[in-house]
Amino acid sequence: MKTVILAGGVGSRISEESVLRPKPLIEVGGKPILWHIMKEYSNYGFNDFIICCGYKQHMIKTWFANYFLANSDITFDFSKGGDVTVHRACSENWRVTCVDTGLNVMTGGRILRIRDYVGDEPFMMTYGDGVCDVDIRKLVEFHKSHGKKATLTAVVRKEEKGVLSINEIGAVKSFREKKTADNTPINAGYMVLEPSVFDYLKDDSTVFEQEPLEALANEGELMSYRHEGFWQCMDSMREKELLEKMWETGRAPWKSWS
Repeated sequence: MKTVILAGGVGSRISEESVLRPKPLIEVGGKPILWHIMKEYSNYGFNDFIICCGYKQHMIKTWFANYFLANSDITFDFSKGGDVTVHRACSENWRVTCVDTGLNVMTGGRILRIRDYVGDEPFMMTYGDGVCDVDIRKLVEFHKSHGKKATLTAVVRKEEKGVLSINEIGAVKSFREKKTADNTPINAGYMVLEPSVFDYLKDDSTVFEQEPLEALANEGELMSYRHEGFWQCMDSMREKELLEKMWETGRAPWKSWS
């Protein structure tokens, strides 16, 4: 199953660093937060990624191009016309497709633009700025068990995120984006989507968290996977510093890999 990561936004709320690099490349513990997210999925055996790039997209492509070389032992033989010999490759078991989904494209538009790369099969989707300790295998199993078109991970936070109304069996009865509400479940990303979800996306101006999710909820096709554990986005320098401190002290709940 492929994993789509939305990594194209400008990241204006963390402009102290995003002015220099795309938000998914802002580092926690010396590695981009995008790397942390991918390591989470890879730990559960999901290694096929589609990165929806946009703002400073060339930097994301360059980072992946250099990642293999930076983690391998290599001989550059200039006497033989620049032959390259890789002696010891230290890399990930990843297949990564980086797609330029445009600069001023909304989240739904970005997903729509990678439709051909996903194909006619279920896929996972998350945002390129949040980490958690959700068991992704159990998330996928839950999605397969209910037969609906979409599953999102719900967490309880006192934040202005996508607020959910959930009934006793986990069905999302309504979805509303970015309105203040305390102690209510919010959309944490980490979604599993059927390919039929593409039919809810119109064009580049489509905001996935508005009309598409609202329509899926109204039709009874949106389910929530309740996560009681750790989840943290990185929307501000304060949140970046919080994640950095967790990593430095060896208490990073999202680090499930060895």
